[in-house]
Amino acid sequence: MKINVGHNNKGGSAGWFLSKIVIEDIGNKRKYDFPLNRWLALDEDDGKIQRDILVGGAETTAISYVVTVFTGDVRGAGTKSKIYLVMYGARGNKNSGKIFLEGGVFDRGRTDIFHIELAVLLSPLSRVSIGHGNVGVNRGWYCEKVVILCPFTGIQQTFPCSNWLDEKKVDGLIERQLYEMVSLRKKRLKKFPWSLWVWTTDLKKAGTNSPISIQIYGQKGRTDEILLNPNNKWFKPGIIEKFRIELPDLGRFYKIRVWHDRRSPGSGWHLERMTLMNTLTKDKYNFNCNRWLDANEDDNEIVREMTAEGPTVRRIMGMARYRVTVCTGELEGAGTDANVYLCLYGDVGDTGERLLYNCRNNTDLFEKGAADEFTIESVTMRKVRRVRIRHDGKGSGSGWFLERVLVREEGQPESDNVEFPCLRWLDKDKDDGQLVRELLPSDSNATLKNFRYHISLKTGDVSGASTDSRVYIKLYGDKSDTIKQVLLVSDNNLQDYFERARVDEFTLETLNIGTISRLVIGHDSTGMHASWFLGSVQIRVPRQGKQYTFPANRWLDKNQADGRLEVELYPSEVVEIQKLVHYEVEIWTGDVGGAGTTARVYVQIYGKDGKTEVLFLSSRSKVFDRASKDTFQLEAEDVGEVFKIRLGHTGEGFGPSWFVDTLWLRRLVVREADLTPEEEAQKKKEKDKLRQLLKKEQLKAKLQRKKKKKKKGGVPTEEEEEEEFGPGMQEVIEEYKFEAHRWLARGKEDNELVVELVPAGQPGPESNTYEVQVITGNVPKAGTDANVYLTIYGEEYGDTGERPLKKSDKSNKFEQGQTDTFTIYALDLGALTKIRIRHDNSGSRPGWFLDRIDITDVNNEITYYFPCQRWLAVEEDDGQLSRELLPVDESYVLPSEDEEGGGGGDSSPLNSLALEQKDKSTTFSVTVKTGDKKNAGTDANVFITLFGTQDNTESPLSSLLSSLLCLPP
Repeated sequence: MKINVGHNNKGGSAGWFLSKIVIEDIGNKRKYDFPLNRWLALDEDDGKIQRDILVGGAETTAISYVVTVFTGDVRGAGTKSKIYLVMYGARGNKNSGKIFLEGGVFDRGRTDIFHIELAVLLSPLSRVSIGHGNVGVNRGWYCEKVVILCPFTGIQQTFPCSNWLDEKKVDGLIERQLYEMVSLRKKRLKKFPWSLWVWTTDLKKAGTNSPISIQIYGQKGRTDEILLNPNNKWFKPGIIEKFRIELPDLGRFYKIRVWHDRRSPGSGWHLERMTLMNTLTKDKYNFNCNRWLDANEDDNEIVREMTAEGPTVRRIMGMARYRVTVCTGELEGAGTDANVYLCLYGDVGDTGERLLYNCRNNTDLFEKGAADEFTIESVTMRKVRRVRIRHDGKGSGSGWFLERVLVREEGQPESDNVEFPCLRWLDKDKDDGQLVRELLPSDSNATLKNFRYHISLKTGDVSGASTDSRVYIKLYGDKSDTIKQVLLVSDNNLQDYFERARVDEFTLETLNIGTISRLVIGHDSTGMHASWFLGSVQIRVPRQGKQYTFPANRWLDKNQADGRLEVELYPSEVVEIQKLVHYEVEIWTGDVGGAGTTARVYVQIYGKDGKTEVLFLSSRSKVFDRASKDTFQLEAEDVGEVFKIRLGHTGEGFGPSWFVDTLWLRRLVVREADLTPEEEAQKKKEKDKLRQLLKKEQLKAKLQRKKKKKKKGGVPTEEEEEEEFGPGMQEVIEEYKFEAHRWLARGKEDNELVVELVPAGQPGPESNTYEVQVITGNVPKAGTDANVYLTIYGEEYGDTGERPLKKSDKSNKFEQGQTDTFTIYALDLGALTKIRIRHDNSGSRPGWFLDRIDITDVNNEITYYFPCQRWLAVEEDDGQLSRELLPVDESYVLPSEDEEGGGGGDSSPLNSLALEQKDKSTTFSVTVKTGDKKNAGTDANVFITLFGTQDNTESPLSSLLSSLLCLPP
């Protein structure tokens, strides 16, 4: 059935090209041919010196195994002896035979990886034997463990050893039987063996040594980029090259993309065709090309897509040419000198990322106000649904303001252009600092529909852990995957990225890829210090309400561990976090003198289901200039239908005064589809057509495989996405307009830095005025010099937010026995339920004894009484600086006709009030443990906020501001 042939790699010229072996069975008069026509050489082909060959045909139908051998980190652990391995099947009656692990280093602390192909499926393994030949100067070896992954089954098994294989140590054994630690078994993505043949035409200069990559598309998805010649091996004219590749289950293939990245003369390639064959099922696909991939030949393109043909293919897809117009904005500095890349996504697949260099109408690309036209040829995608565009940040003027992208099929009129608006910067120093944008058609909103993936990378705390290389990451979900994104701009703006024991944070904004199953992370090994020790990766997806943790704890370094610069990680933990939704806030600053502000602007949103936290509106661009429009993307709690917002600023900076004109608030909601009869009929027609196509494909699959019909996979269409929300439901943008037309400034209008607004044209709370009387107690040293803040809570419309009590009717506020009166302008809260009063402990005498607070609702002519009669002082009472007070009936606080001094005496109703209020409140004991590290303590003011299902304790705005001021802008 098969033979195994190899050599020991000895002699001056050990490499061997084997044509075939013929074996005769003389007794039974049979003859067996074992053709191979491949190298058995460490420096040729795939570097193997041992192969299985099937009778009558090339090599065996191989099952591959990835064997990782860990040499221990103990003195003398390394060996120069030849290491071999035997793998045993589940029942132990099948084994691999003795496999010598050629090319391994086996130095102390080293990890060596080997790719082994066998004709037999052994996974899951019952045990392995590992040993060595016991020859050489340093023959003893300390093996830590062996990890074996079978891509075909997706099973990864760990076989611990932690012992010497040395005739002079321990028990003297040089071969050991290792058994699996079942608790460490992991399930990985299944992959299947395929053979790929590549024909280069015999034209003059048809060959190339440019790095050739491919990407294969099937009904169930696509592969990653596959580099065919990592060592720049030549594709010679007239020669057929064969490759072994492992692919996940993609269903039936429908196209392949092939490309290289070199545009210099002589680097082009003339490809005739490619053929893919499943080595297990023998399913075969042909991809015909017969074109140049050359920046100086044919149409000057270095990317080609080929549609699948052959007996396995049920329907051959056609080719299409897309006219893409990229419009750069008119703003100052809008143009870019960077390399721009674009990818189109359609109902069926995508074009892959294309470098935009071959412009049809302009020599200088992406200049201010220019519209640059390009042609992209690909297998048809039906309707284009999404555009991803980015640049590489290179060049002195790399920042770019992209206005929009227009797409239509070539040959169609300009009126058929689909517009994908952007109107944002792709600039490390402006907007949100991102260099990539994903765009949706003009009737949608990409920034609201896209998901944000917040990535935290922790560099390990070992010597030399940091790196200067460019780090990239790619995420894989059950719906789709992201691009391989280079992490250029961090959210936390650390001065140097990927430093020892530091955590760098990045945001990746893209379509919903579903539940994350794995990721790939690596670096390009550039810079003065390229090696990197990666500790862990954590990914938060607030819109999913999930947080994923990927432990790594390994080197990514050519000269450390296994020498790999890229690693695939799987989540060890997925935890539920607070689910957030996306809001878009658009603010128009007025066109009056001095309208702009340098202060930090914040907003808080109130709805029927609750309120958001205080959300600061930050950007890397200069914002809130006179007559400007600024847009911000926020992630916050879903508050339901919005009934008010609070808008304000912190009042700091050299020009804090601000004239705000209008604010727009947008969010996505799922509701019943609201279509005209014509739109409904068209949508039904499209759905019926799609359903018929799917049914036909499923029927063909059923007849072919004689199995249950399977649902067609692949890139989801817009119709399929809508089905996620249920029949007749769709995701729509809900929009609120808030008109201000006023100053938020000290010394102008009402001197307020904050305003509450209701949506225009919608019912909501009316404006109200609250007259606040603060009565300081009449005990020694009762007054305070600190800054005092008040929050008022209502039954119907939330709260006022924290307001500083600055402008009193008295010149010197909060003196002993004094009553200070303040006015707070806010939207009506309904019946008042509680207040929170605090001070910031500033000044020479901050301690304060508060008697009570009376609040009059001017609109409704109702007065609420909030007794306190306690200290707000670090050195008095319980040391608290904040109190929450509940309203009481006036009989509790106002003296009757026969009493003197409100609330005094043993028979006062206030004596029983304390127990009543205590019953309505809760006390939380907070224990803070400071770490036991050098310089772990702090002299800073520490604050904490507790969040519950109904409300939160609210961090003081001033404390939030202090923490923000410590961060880079």
